[in-house]
Amino acid sequence: MARENKISMEHGAGGQQMQSLIGETILKNLTNTKAGSVGLDSLDDGATISLDREFLNVNPAAELVMTTDSHVVKPIFFPGGDIGKVAVCGAINDLAVMGAKPLAISSGMIIPEGFNITDLEKIVKSMNSALEEIGVPLITGDTKTIEGTALDSIIINIAAIGLCDSPVRDCGLQVGDKIIISGFIADHGMALLTKREGFEFNSDLESDTAPLWGMLEPILSVSAESGERAVTAMKDPTRGGVADSLNEMAQKSNVGIQIYEEKLPIREAVITSCEMLGLDPLEIANEGKAVIGVRPEFAEEVLALLKKHPYGKDAAVIGEVVAEKPGKVILISELGSTRYVDVPTGDPIPRVC
Repeated sequence: MARENKISMEHGAGGQQMQSLIGETILKNLTNTKAGSVGLDSLDDGATISLDREFLNVNPAAELVMTTDSHVVKPIFFPGGDIGKVAVCGAINDLAVMGAKPLAISSGMIIPEGFNITDLEKIVKSMNSALEEIGVPLITGDTKTIEGTALDSIIINIAAIGLCDSPVRDCGLQVGDKIIISGFIADHGMALLTKREGFEFNSDLESDTAPLWGMLEPILSVSAESGERAVTAMKDPTRGGVADSLNEMAQKSNVGIQIYEEKLPIREAVITSCEMLGLDPLEIANEGKAVIGVRPEFAEEVLALLKKHPYGKDAAVIGEVVAEKPGKVILISELGSTRYVDVPTGDPIPRVC
């Protein structure tokens, strides 16, 4: 019986065992598998996306946005989520920060021989829960098995497609813009690290992994009478954290960014653990946050909209865009001293997303 609950090489061979795995472990645990006439449940060579849906007829000039990412997370289950939730939310959030309504996703899984099928079922259920939250179907996918000696855990690739009237770019910052972060930073990376290493910091720190479209969609409608959108740039601070995202936005926009230490939303548990381990919270990965550039006259309106959503209740204005030192990010401490926030040179916590 123990053998029957493990992934074998036959599960990836295209025969009866593979069909059983797809039907009983994957399809059975997915709520929505269609975006057109052919979906995942058809088990065809591909899937379709209908082009006559009501939300596709809003703007004839609308563009499709596509993204893809592969996820290797250790441990695969952690406080606040698992590798399946991270994979789905990561793809959805890549679309969301570009201002794109998610339409559908695909999933590819590479699974080592001996992997527990019960764990796989938990992962699929977690993916489904995140997709249900924002009403997005998983319409096509693939599973591959590999010798257990070649891989120590599951790898998940997600490709996602969305639609937007005009994309939000990460290069659109303008001098005077306010910089908003949608909530506490570094929760995800530190939750995984403390779980992985068995550290005891007397806290209930959990990953922030979440699909952000529901939080970000309302702020995309805020605009001036001229039609100019209030949001000028967005990015999700995953690998490399807020430090990497801000530097990339500053460099691409050819502007400087000033942020203020006392305005950064960081949990005390994160501050304590980072100090003990010699880590910078600004460099730690997040999986449920957005860094947002907003025209100053709309900053309070955008902040209020974010705070209405559970994922944005701790959103804060952390700085502004300046003309000085283009391409650089400056952190101003509570005492008024300054330092550069550099691009991370390595991965302080590998395998967290």
